[in-house]
Amino acid sequence: MSHNNNDLTLSAPLSGPVLTLGNVPDEVFASGAMGDGIAIDPLNDCLHAPCDGVVIHVARTGHALTIRADNGAEVLLHVGIDTVELKGEGFALLVKEGARVSNGQALVRFDLDRIARQCKSLISLIIVTNGDQFELQPIASQTIKVGEPMLRVVSRHASTARTLVADNAHTEANASIRITHRGGLHARPAALIRKTAQGFSSQSHLHFAGKSASCDSLIGLMGLGIGEQDEVQVTCRGKDCDAALQALIAALSVAVSEESHAPVAVTPRPANTEAGVLQGVCAAPGLVCGPLFRLNGIELPQDPGNHSADEQLQHLDSALEQVRSEIRNTLDHARQRKAVEEEEIFAAHLALLEDPTLLEAATGSIEQGNAATHAWRDAIQAQCAVLLALGKPLFAERANDLRDLQQRVLRALLGEAWHFELPAGAIVAAHELTPSDLLQLSAQNAAGICMAEGGATSHVAILARGKGLPCVVALGSEVLDVPPGQRVVLDAVNGRLELTPDDARHAQVHQIRDAQKLRRQEQQAQAQAPAKTLDGVSIEVAANVASSAEAQIAHENGADGVGLLRTEFLFVDRRTAPDEQEQRQAYQAVLDAMGDKSVIIRTIDVGGDKQLDYLPLPAEANPVLGLRGIRMAQVRPELLDQQLRALLQVSPLQRCRILLPMVSEVDELLHIRQRLDELCAELELTQRPELGVMIEVPAAALMAEQLAEHADFLSIGTNDLSQYTLAMDRDHAGLAARVDAMHPALLRLIAQTCIGAAKHGRWVGVCGALASDPLATPVLIGLGVSELSVSPPQIAEIKDRVRHMDAAQCRQLSLGLLNLSSAKAVRQACQHHWPLS
Repeated sequence: MSHNNNDLTLSAPLSGPVLTLGNVPDEVFASGAMGDGIAIDPLNDCLHAPCDGVVIHVARTGHALTIRADNGAEVLLHVGIDTVELKGEGFALLVKEGARVSNGQALVRFDLDRIARQCKSLISLIIVTNGDQFELQPIASQTIKVGEPMLRVVSRHASTARTLVADNAHTEANASIRITHRGGLHARPAALIRKTAQGFSSQSHLHFAGKSASCDSLIGLMGLGIGEQDEVQVTCRGKDCDAALQALIAALSVAVSEESHAPVAVTPRPANTEAGVLQGVCAAPGLVCGPLFRLNGIELPQDPGNHSADEQLQHLDSALEQVRSEIRNTLDHARQRKAVEEEEIFAAHLALLEDPTLLEAATGSIEQGNAATHAWRDAIQAQCAVLLALGKPLFAERANDLRDLQQRVLRALLGEAWHFELPAGAIVAAHELTPSDLLQLSAQNAAGICMAEGGATSHVAILARGKGLPCVVALGSEVLDVPPGQRVVLDAVNGRLELTPDDARHAQVHQIRDAQKLRRQEQQAQAQAPAKTLDGVSIEVAANVASSAEAQIAHENGADGVGLLRTEFLFVDRRTAPDEQEQRQAYQAVLDAMGDKSVIIRTIDVGGDKQLDYLPLPAEANPVLGLRGIRMAQVRPELLDQQLRALLQVSPLQRCRILLPMVSEVDELLHIRQRLDELCAELELTQRPELGVMIEVPAAALMAEQLAEHADFLSIGTNDLSQYTLAMDRDHAGLAARVDAMHPALLRLIAQTCIGAAKHGRWVGVCGALASDPLATPVLIGLGVSELSVSPPQIAEIKDRVRHMDAAQCRQLSLGLLNLSSAKAVRQACQHHWPLS
């Protein structure tokens, strides 16, 4: 390698025949979407550095890395095509990110035979990803050896770039930040970033792994492939750059959950080994049978070209406006039903429809004489290819959101109302459905959904779970070969599609479904009655809610009270904090909705991973171990004071109980109890409401006896208690399945909490997800829990479960569970002792 000022000659990192990018068997690389460069079909098994520089990015799977050369050129070296699917097997990294390397240094050893056998191609890429700053001049012959000169990289505008930076230096602000959004910067968080940036006149960009994107472009942001916990640079240029930077840092620090449930790790497609059965992955549980209905996407005929650009642009504009209007209607309905996840998904779709990268690509194609239909399809396909090339399952699933917009706009352009006659009780099969497809199918009473592709964390999966529609994904292309109208059984819980069920199996499925339906009806009929065990022990079954509307539903479903009102709903998605009056009215509305039942109201639990726009907190390396819950009140006491004042003014006050989150020592409780007494005196109240403590950190469980001396009750938050006890992030897709509150260590902490509370005559409730798990009901009763706070739809089921238990037997058997080896062993024992019918 040699370089003169800003010019650089790259030497061959591999030996073998040289190809131009256009001959690479992959549309992303061949189209130049990743940048300009060259390809080699390797004959050796070691990748070498093509120049001196610093390794700025290494793929987790070891198949690719990027080197920043001394002249600023960023060179991506990518071994093979689709090698990300090997998940690192067959690759030995010899350098780390951040390492300084010299020309010719060995970087990665790889297994040539394995890649040749298992991957699409061995052809390897050398691409300059910031090619807008450089011109590439190939100098290689048809075959090349490691170390021979291969490509000249000539700087295009070094001098102008330097001048531009100098001119704008006084109006630029920048910072580094770690991304906390679950799953990285996909469509929904990217929409939040874009919305934030649009509030300022400054131009804002994100920089990651040698690539940059304007914060104006959702597709550009997603195309960076930023994962959870990746560090990115933010730059803002313009008059209000400082304010823009602060707002973007806040937006990037908020953990927008990919879904409210524990995320399902994207699993590889299981092998279809059983005859007559296709095996996939459960995206939404359920068991149904019915005729299969095949749903196809829109296929466009060949475009003759030579269209009037003005006419086609007008067509596209009116189609886009029609789809925007449809999406706005969907958003309004979602807001009315408080379907937060649905609202977030379609808000991101609306933002994608206004994306400059997408619109410019489509407009440019129309101006070259193409039809609006083909221009729109090609613009979307190009962006999907970029997302798919990132090699991350979550980003591949988000390409489905783009395909949704492709289909919707094409329908509007073609004037086709999306109408078909869905047979009664049909199970719909498709290559991959989109969110808008799913809403249509749900409205037409589809019985179930099965897809050749897709993932269990996709937006379609989230919506299917919300609609209670059984859904299996990743079944493979064979599902598309099943003749339409064939009767099948979809066993979504086990991820199975049974293609040739006999009459006996059909009858069995109908019998199981009828029995489940009858059982639910019986449970619902008894939902308002109290829950007592066979030997007369009363268990209160309350509800977890986040608004007065949810409290109303809980009351109708037979809740014995509200076991947890999450007050964050009042504080998020707004510019300023709610005042005392607004808070008091909101809390009063929940009390009113619950008739004469008691309501436990948790004080604000934000901070760390849940940030508020008007409460800037420093970005934290470990948000869940930082300023959360009651710790926030110590930093901003006026917020808690205001909330306590509002709570003390509800009527009747004796029905209101206050719950403190994230308590880890007795002094925190004493301090707030004293403050509550002072506020009662100020408001001339003769009694203060009951004050409880959430047990969600191991320290609180271990100190339960001491806390119970000064608290009126204890409520166990098993979700947080699990992650803190097991040292596993419950939002980590790879660990989510192991963060199980039935772990013997958790059960021991629950037992210790109940023993400690009993010494002072205090009661213990559970408001975490474990309370909603019917398998756990007898265990919690046996360990001494007397209140279970569950999601409103599960009240009847949990009450029914309590009524079938003998509390004395539960106590006796639960103690034995504490000595088992794992959560799995506990669950097996529970299924044996107290089977779920």
